[in-house]
Amino acid sequence: MRVLITGASGLIGSALVPRLEAGGHAVTRLVRSRERAGDGAYFWDPEIGVLDEAALRGTDAVVHLAGETVAGRWTREKKRRIHDSRILGTRLLSEAIATADPRPAVFICASAVGIYGDRGDEELTEASPRGGGFLAEVVDEWEAVTKPAAQAGVRVVNVRSGVVLSRESGALASQLLPFRLGLGGPLGGGRQFVSWISIEDEAAAIEHVLAHGELSGPVNLVAPNPVTNREFAKTLARVLRRPAFLPTPVLPLRLAFGTEFVEEVLLASARVMPAQLLASDYSFRDPKLEPALSGLLRG
Repeated sequence: MRVLITGASGLIGSALVPRLEAGGHAVTRLVRSRERAGDGAYFWDPEIGVLDEAALRGTDAVVHLAGETVAGRWTREKKRRIHDSRILGTRLLSEAIATADPRPAVFICASAVGIYGDRGDEELTEASPRGGGFLAEVVDEWEAVTKPAAQAGVRVVNVRSGVVLSRESGALASQLLPFRLGLGGPLGGGRQFVSWISIEDEAAAIEHVLAHGELSGPVNLVAPNPVTNREFAKTLARVLRRPAFLPTPVLPLRLAFGTEFVEEVLLASARVMPAQLLASDYSFRDPKLEPALSGLLRG
């Protein structure tokens, strides 16, 4: 299979590309620099609506992972980048896929469990309604702009990722130093649910989605055992053999990152289940948190 990928150098793409290549797939990339184009890479610029038409020729599948990180203080400019980096690129790809001849068979587009909003301890599946807030609105629009490809008969899958655990970058990597110094602990009250997935399962699940034609629409990419933030902190500390009994107070977080980011990302609770993956017989490498963290941090 010839697979075209955006965001190939990011957290998820860096794990997915070698996995696909090891499985015998031919991977090509969309890149934002003209200098990097060539030798299996094609130029695109979603902000000005430019996509090298040659990128889709002979392509069997498109995996779209590119997007501005949501981490950081949500200024007006930051929120614009979060929105535009998802909507403009996805719309450009979806419309190009819809008019390609021949069309790719499948379009896998990154999405996020942020669509569910802050839902307490409610168990959420792909059938659950959208929540409220900035992230939920962005993710809802993000998924909606894949419709041109779906209406053209392409199988479209919106992979709603949870917190992807990797020692290299992302949420886990940012916590390692304070926890190793014995300064880690739950955020606020720690009652909010964290829906997580190991980087190995994230890449393997996307490969699984590529191969399983019965999967379409939203697919939650999360482990089947979400935990509270307090349990996450205790488990991470135990794996690192460090204490973790000092909760991080909310006020300094709000001062550092702004109230909106803290409420929607750090303190929001989403207890998300991978119903579609389980129904398609996906077998998790890391279904439980402590063995997953041990494998990531002690390996």
